[in-house]
Amino acid sequence: MELQVLVSAVDQDVAGMAERMNLETEAIIINQCSRFAYEEYEHRGCRIRCYSLAERGVGLSRNNGLMRADGELCLFGDEDIVYDCGYGARIEEAFARRPEADMLLFNVRVAPARKTYWNEGEKRVRWYNYGRYPAYSMAARTESLHRANISFSLLFGGGARYSNGEDSLFLRDCLRAGLRILALPVVIGEEKERESTWFHGYNDKFFRDRGVLYHYLYGRMALPFSLRFLMAHGKEMCSEIGWRKAWELMLEGIREGKG
Repeated sequence: MELQVLVSAVDQDVAGMAERMNLETEAIIINQCSRFAYEEYEHRGCRIRCYSLAERGVGLSRNNGLMRADGELCLFGDEDIVYDCGYGARIEEAFARRPEADMLLFNVRVAPARKTYWNEGEKRVRWYNYGRYPAYSMAARTESLHRANISFSLLFGGGARYSNGEDSLFLRDCLRAGLRILALPVVIGEEKERESTWFHGYNDKFFRDRGVLYHYLYGRMALPFSLRFLMAHGKEMCSEIGWRKAWELMLEGIREGKG
Protein backbone atom coordinates (compact mmCIF):
# COMPACT_ATOMS: atom_id res chain seq x y z
CA MET A 1 0.00 0.00 0.00
CA GLU A 2 1.11 3.57 -0.66
CA LEU A 3 0.73 5.94 2.31
CA GLN A 4 0.79 9.72 1.99
CA VAL A 5 0.96 12.10 4.96
CA LEU A 6 -1.20 15.20 4.42
CA VAL A 7 0.48 17.88 6.52
CA SER A 8 -1.17 21.13 7.58
CA ALA A 9 1.43 23.81 8.36
CA VAL A 10 1.64 27.56 9.00
CA ASP A 11 4.55 29.76 7.88
CA GLN A 12 7.05 26.91 7.69
CA ASP A 13 10.30 26.31 5.83
CA VAL A 14 8.96 23.39 3.86
CA ALA A 15 12.40 22.29 2.68
CA GLY A 16 13.30 21.04 6.15
CA MET A 17 9.95 19.69 7.28
CA ALA A 18 10.39 16.12 6.08
CA GLU A 19 13.54 15.76 8.18
CA ARG A 20 12.04 17.50 11.24
CA MET A 21 8.93 15.31 11.12
CA ASN A 22 10.93 12.12 10.44
CA LEU A 23 8.86 11.41 7.34
CA GLU A 24 9.61 8.09 5.68
CA THR A 25 6.63 7.97 3.31
CA GLU A 26 5.31 10.27 0.63
CA ALA A 27 3.80 13.54 1.86
CA ILE A 28 1.77 16.51 0.66
CA ILE A 29 2.51 19.63 2.69
CA ILE A 30 0.04 22.53 2.66
CA ASN A 31 1.82 25.59 4.02
CA GLN A 32 -0.45 28.51 4.99
CA CYS A 33 1.60 31.66 4.41
CA SER A 34 1.63 34.93 2.47
CA ARG A 35 2.64 33.61 -0.95
CA PHE A 36 1.80 31.07 -3.62
CA ALA A 37 4.50 28.56 -4.55
CA TYR A 38 5.07 24.90 -5.35
CA GLU A 39 8.18 22.89 -4.73
CA GLU A 40 8.97 19.21 -4.73
CA TYR A 41 11.85 17.20 -3.37
CA GLU A 42 12.83 13.68 -2.40
CA HIS A 43 13.41 12.57 1.17
CA ARG A 44 14.60 9.04 1.93
CA GLY A 45 13.49 8.01 -1.52
CA CYS A 46 9.99 9.41 -1.06
CA ARG A 47 8.32 12.26 -2.94
CA ILE A 48 7.47 15.36 -0.86
CA ARG A 49 5.11 17.81 -2.58
CA CYS A 50 4.84 21.28 -1.00
CA TYR A 51 2.13 23.84 -1.72
CA SER A 52 2.55 27.29 -0.17
CA LEU A 53 -0.82 29.06 -0.28
CA ALA A 54 -1.84 32.56 0.77
CA GLU A 55 -4.85 31.20 2.67
CA ARG A 56 -5.66 30.63 6.32
CA GLY A 57 -7.71 28.01 8.12
CA VAL A 58 -6.83 24.47 9.14
CA GLY A 59 -10.00 23.04 7.56
CA LEU A 60 -9.17 24.65 4.22
CA SER A 61 -5.58 23.44 4.55
CA ARG A 62 -6.64 19.84 5.15
CA ASN A 63 -9.11 19.98 2.27
CA ASN A 64 -6.34 21.22 -0.05
CA GLY A 65 -4.25 18.23 0.96
CA LEU A 66 -7.09 15.73 0.66
CA MET A 67 -8.14 16.88 -2.80
CA ARG A 68 -4.56 16.30 -4.03
CA ALA A 69 -4.10 12.92 -2.31
CA ASP A 70 -3.62 10.08 -4.78
CA GLY A 71 -2.06 7.35 -2.63
CA GLU A 72 -4.03 4.32 -1.51
CA LEU A 73 -3.85 5.50 2.13
CA CYS A 74 -3.65 8.97 3.63
CA LEU A 75 -2.68 10.14 7.12
CA PHE A 76 -3.59 13.61 8.37
CA GLY A 77 -0.68 15.37 10.07
CA ASP A 78 0.43 18.66 11.58
CA GLU A 79 3.77 20.44 11.43
CA ASP A 80 4.49 19.67 15.10
CA ILE A 81 4.16 15.88 14.82
CA VAL A 82 7.35 13.82 14.81
CA TYR A 83 6.67 10.32 13.56
CA ASP A 84 8.21 7.18 15.03
CA CYS A 85 10.50 5.12 12.86
CA GLY A 86 8.41 2.49 11.11
CA TYR A 87 5.13 4.41 11.36
CA GLY A 88 4.36 3.81 7.69
CA ALA A 89 4.75 0.05 7.96
CA ARG A 90 2.59 -0.05 11.10
CA ILE A 91 -0.22 1.88 9.40
CA GLU A 92 -0.07 -0.16 6.22
CA GLU A 93 -0.05 -3.43 8.18
CA ALA A 94 -3.05 -2.28 10.25
CA PHE A 95 -5.10 -1.63 7.12
CA ALA A 96 -4.00 -4.88 5.50
CA ARG A 97 -5.25 -6.81 8.54
CA ARG A 98 -8.59 -4.96 8.53
CA PRO A 99 -9.85 -4.84 4.94
CA GLU A 100 -13.33 -3.87 6.17
CA ALA A 101 -12.10 -0.60 7.74
CA ASP A 102 -12.29 2.69 5.84
CA MET A 103 -10.52 4.67 8.56
CA LEU A 104 -8.23 3.80 11.49
CA LEU A 105 -7.41 6.04 14.47
CA PHE A 106 -3.93 5.71 15.97
CA ASN A 107 -2.24 6.88 19.17
CA VAL A 108 0.03 9.93 19.16
CA ARG A 109 1.89 10.88 22.34
CA VAL A 110 1.10 14.40 23.63
CA ALA A 111 1.71 16.49 26.76
CA PRO A 112 -0.67 15.52 29.63
CA ALA A 113 -2.48 18.88 29.45
CA ARG A 114 -3.43 18.23 25.80
CA LYS A 115 -4.37 14.58 26.13
CA THR A 116 -7.94 14.01 24.94
CA TYR A 117 -7.75 10.29 24.16
CA TRP A 118 -5.60 7.19 24.33
CA ASN A 119 -6.62 3.90 22.75
CA GLU A 120 -6.00 1.08 25.21
CA GLY A 121 -7.56 -1.53 22.95
CA GLU A 122 -9.21 -1.92 19.58
CA LYS A 123 -12.77 -0.61 19.36
CA ARG A 124 -15.37 0.57 16.89
CA VAL A 125 -15.90 4.32 16.69
CA ARG A 126 -19.55 5.36 16.70
CA TRP A 127 -21.71 8.47 17.11
CA TYR A 128 -21.43 8.55 20.92
CA ASN A 129 -17.62 8.30 21.20
CA TYR A 130 -16.18 10.09 18.16
CA GLY A 131 -15.88 13.57 19.68
CA ARG A 132 -12.39 13.38 21.19
CA TYR A 133 -10.05 12.32 18.41
CA PRO A 134 -7.70 14.85 16.78
CA ALA A 135 -7.15 14.89 13.03
CA TYR A 136 -3.53 13.77 13.40
CA SER A 137 -4.75 10.42 14.75
CA MET A 138 -6.69 9.67 11.54
CA ALA A 139 -5.59 7.54 8.61
CA ALA A 140 -7.98 6.47 5.88
CA ARG A 141 -8.37 4.74 2.56
CA THR A 142 -8.20 7.74 0.24
CA GLU A 143 -10.77 6.39 -2.19
CA SER A 144 -13.30 5.91 0.63
CA LEU A 145 -13.07 9.62 1.49
CA HIS A 146 -13.19 10.73 -2.13
CA ARG A 147 -16.16 8.51 -2.93
CA ALA A 148 -18.07 9.80 0.10
CA ASN A 149 -17.24 13.41 -0.95
CA ILE A 150 -16.26 14.32 2.63
CA SER A 151 -14.36 17.46 3.55
CA PHE A 152 -13.40 19.45 6.65
CA SER A 153 -15.60 22.26 7.94
CA LEU A 154 -14.44 25.80 7.16
CA LEU A 155 -16.32 27.18 10.19
CA PHE A 156 -14.27 25.43 12.87
CA GLY A 157 -10.58 25.09 13.70
CA GLY A 158 -7.53 27.33 13.81
CA GLY A 159 -7.94 30.34 11.50
CA ALA A 160 -11.74 29.89 11.29
CA ARG A 161 -14.67 31.64 13.01
CA TYR A 162 -14.98 29.06 15.78
CA SER A 163 -12.01 27.79 17.75
CA ASN A 164 -11.83 24.04 17.14
CA GLY A 165 -13.85 20.95 16.36
CA GLU A 166 -13.27 20.47 12.64
CA ASP A 167 -11.82 17.02 13.34
CA SER A 168 -14.91 15.85 15.27
CA LEU A 169 -17.22 17.16 12.56
CA PHE A 170 -15.15 15.31 9.97
CA LEU A 171 -15.57 12.03 11.85
CA ARG A 172 -19.30 12.71 12.21
CA ASP A 173 -19.61 13.12 8.45
CA CYS A 174 -17.59 9.96 7.86
CA LEU A 175 -19.95 7.98 10.10
CA ARG A 176 -23.02 9.49 8.45
CA ALA A 177 -21.62 8.43 5.08
CA GLY A 178 -21.44 4.84 6.32
CA LEU A 179 -17.67 4.60 6.67
CA ARG A 180 -16.39 2.00 9.13
CA ILE A 181 -13.97 3.49 11.68
CA LEU A 182 -11.82 1.62 14.18
CA ALA A 183 -9.55 2.96 16.94
CA LEU A 184 -6.34 1.00 17.56
CA PRO A 185 -3.76 0.90 20.40
CA VAL A 186 -0.94 1.49 17.89
CA VAL A 187 1.44 4.42 18.48
CA ILE A 188 2.76 6.26 15.42
CA GLY A 189 4.42 9.42 16.74
CA GLU A 190 4.62 12.31 19.16
CA GLU A 191 3.36 15.88 19.24
CA LYS A 192 6.00 18.47 20.11
CA GLU A 193 4.77 21.21 22.43
CA ARG A 194 4.26 24.65 20.93
CA GLU A 195 2.05 27.69 21.46
CA SER A 196 -1.49 27.01 20.28
CA THR A 197 -2.78 28.99 17.32
CA TRP A 198 -6.34 29.01 18.70
CA PHE A 199 -6.39 28.25 22.45
CA HIS A 200 -6.13 31.34 24.67
CA GLY A 201 -7.51 29.97 27.91
CA TYR A 202 -10.89 28.83 29.17
CA ASN A 203 -12.55 32.15 28.45
CA ASP A 204 -15.95 33.26 27.16
CA LYS A 205 -15.09 32.43 23.56
CA PHE A 206 -13.93 28.92 24.44
CA PHE A 207 -17.25 27.94 26.05
CA ARG A 208 -19.45 29.80 23.54
CA ASP A 209 -17.62 28.16 20.63
CA ARG A 210 -17.96 24.79 22.35
CA GLY A 211 -21.73 25.32 22.51
CA VAL A 212 -21.87 26.08 18.79
CA LEU A 213 -19.82 22.96 18.07
CA TYR A 214 -22.07 20.75 20.19
CA HIS A 215 -25.12 21.99 18.28
CA TYR A 216 -23.50 20.87 15.03
CA LEU A 217 -22.24 17.61 16.51
CA TYR A 218 -25.24 16.45 18.52
CA GLY A 219 -28.28 18.45 17.44
CA ARG A 220 -31.11 17.86 19.91
CA MET A 221 -28.68 16.08 22.22
CA ALA A 222 -26.45 19.18 22.53
CA LEU A 223 -27.76 20.06 26.02
CA PRO A 224 -27.03 16.73 27.74
CA PHE A 225 -23.66 16.44 26.00
CA SER A 226 -22.78 19.98 27.13
CA LEU A 227 -23.73 19.08 30.68
CA ARG A 228 -21.65 15.92 30.51
CA PHE A 229 -18.70 17.96 29.19
CA LEU A 230 -18.83 20.42 32.09
CA MET A 231 -19.28 17.67 34.67
CA ALA A 232 -16.23 15.85 33.30
CA HIS A 233 -13.96 18.89 32.89
CA GLY A 234 -15.48 21.62 35.04
CA LYS A 235 -12.96 21.33 37.86
CA GLU A 236 -10.13 22.10 35.47
CA MET A 237 -11.83 24.45 33.02
CA CYS A 238 -14.19 26.46 35.21
CA SER A 239 -11.83 27.47 38.03
CA GLU A 240 -11.75 31.09 36.86
CA ILE A 241 -14.93 31.66 34.90
CA GLY A 242 -17.23 29.62 37.14
CA TRP A 243 -19.41 26.62 36.33
CA ARG A 244 -22.68 28.60 36.03
CA LYS A 245 -21.27 31.16 33.58
CA ALA A 246 -19.62 28.42 31.53
CA TRP A 247 -22.99 26.67 31.26
CA GLU A 248 -24.71 29.91 30.22
CA LEU A 249 -22.06 30.54 27.56
CA MET A 250 -22.47 27.06 26.15
CA LEU A 251 -26.23 27.62 25.97
CA GLU A 252 -25.59 30.88 24.11
CA GLY A 253 -23.42 28.96 21.67
CA ILE A 254 -26.08 26.31 21.12
CA ARG A 255 -28.62 29.03 20.33
CA GLU A 256 -26.16 30.73 17.98
CA GLY A 257 -25.60 27.45 16.18
CA LYS A 258 -29.36 27.05 15.67
CA GLY A 259 -29.34 30.46 14.00
